[in-house]
Amino acid sequence: MAGIYIHIPFCKQACHYCDFHFTQSVQQMDDMVDAICEELKLQFDYLEREAVHTVYFGGGTPSLLNESQLKRLMRTIRFEHDLSSNPEITLEANPDDLTPEKLELFHQHHINRLSIGIQTFHDPHLKWTNRAHTSEEAMECFYNARKAGFENISIDLIYGLPHQDHSLWKLDLKKIVRMRPEHISAYCLTIEPKTAFGKWVERGKIADVDENYAAEQFEILLGAMDKYGYEQYEISNFSQPGYHSQHNSNYWKQEKYLGVGPSAHSFDGTFKQANIANNAKYLKSLKKGEIPYEVMHLTEEDRINEYILTSLRTKWGIDLERLRSHHEIDLLELHEVYLTDLLNRGMIFIEDDFITLTNNGKLLADKIAADLFVFTEL
Repeated sequence: MAGIYIHIPFCKQACHYCDFHFTQSVQQMDDMVDAICEELKLQFDYLEREAVHTVYFGGGTPSLLNESQLKRLMRTIRFEHDLSSNPEITLEANPDDLTPEKLELFHQHHINRLSIGIQTFHDPHLKWTNRAHTSEEAMECFYNARKAGFENISIDLIYGLPHQDHSLWKLDLKKIVRMRPEHISAYCLTIEPKTAFGKWVERGKIADVDENYAAEQFEILLGAMDKYGYEQYEISNFSQPGYHSQHNSNYWKQEKYLGVGPSAHSFDGTFKQANIANNAKYLKSLKKGEIPYEVMHLTEEDRINEYILTSLRTKWGIDLERLRSHHEIDLLELHEVYLTDLLNRGMIFIEDDFITLTNNGKLLADKIAADLFVFTEL
């Protein structure tokens, strides 16, 4: 199930926690859309003419696109690539962009899934993280999206934001379950070195995230999602039945995807490639009909370990037979003592030749995955 990711590298302002590639200078948006369309044309055969089932506009802030820009992008995708009859087409959006007029525009141009970055309903936290919207705008845009006809909406939340107790996080969850979006993505606040928060931590202006505090909020999240009928199908992602993110699930299942735009990554089933994370150099190259990317040669060991890392985060888990048949690796034999210890500590399940995490194990997902990595001379 192939997918296309389109990176729109523009934002009105920088969130203090964000380390994605973007610029606040939006003067070149038209030129960038032209360049992305050119890359879509040049990459017409990257997916080997497989049907494209998902398109994902990410960023940056794709909700900044105007009608002309969105129309050019959608027209190029449909002309150059083989879209399936009913593709999932997602657009990431900030609440302050989602006016009734903008929502109508997106709906008319076949965007059928919105991913809205609300993050929190607490205005002081929104201001502290340098978000551009208010809690009132967050609520309003959601219900306006419903009025515009959107029946598949995902909401982003952040936990681990500093407070003396968990009352604000519980209030955020109470509000979100009342809204009943089809999908919820909840991420722990992470302090990255080159962000505003990273610099503040370095100067001692703020403290880093308290891991125990964040773990407690994660457990509160799991309880609320289970109570209100949201399935946790990946560590940070919850959905009502039938509303998994098809696009992101493709990543976790290691399906093919084409990434276009500066900093976007692609995977053809064997090799990964990464576009340059520099807008000026990207634009200059595409004007010459060249795509500025670097091929990332994955060793057999890389592919095994990436599969372990991504699959363990999902409800489907690690397919032990797949590792045996595709890579001649018997994980049960290789890590017998460690896996037995994890079982005894209630961190994992091993059933029907799959390894999945318990709720306790999910708190240490990345560490457990790293401990299961395979180091060979393959």
